Amino acid sequence: MKASFIALCALVVLLLAEAQVSMAVTCSPTQLSSCVSAITSSSPPSQLCCSKIKEQKPCLCQYLRNPTLKKFINTRNARKVATTCGTPFPKC
Repeated sequence: MKASFIALCALVVLLLAEAQVSMAVTCSPTQLSSCVSAITSSSPPSQLCCSKIKEQKPCLCQYLRNPTLKKFINTRNARKVATTCGTPFPKC
């Protein structure tokens, strides 16, 4: 019984630590530079692009509110890249 409680506590600590890491994203549109070719053409996104989109997902609404960035991010190709990477496009 005590071992189960300790294991449960350890799991909760790990989950909370992971949640803190995901909330500590630094929003930087330059992190998406590896996606430029996929967004501006019909080429598939690279693994690096997909990992950066997933990393920057909490920032996408902020980018969409920026008129300079919106014209690149709010496109059919950008949505296609996000979908291909398994990251649903946000509804802001």
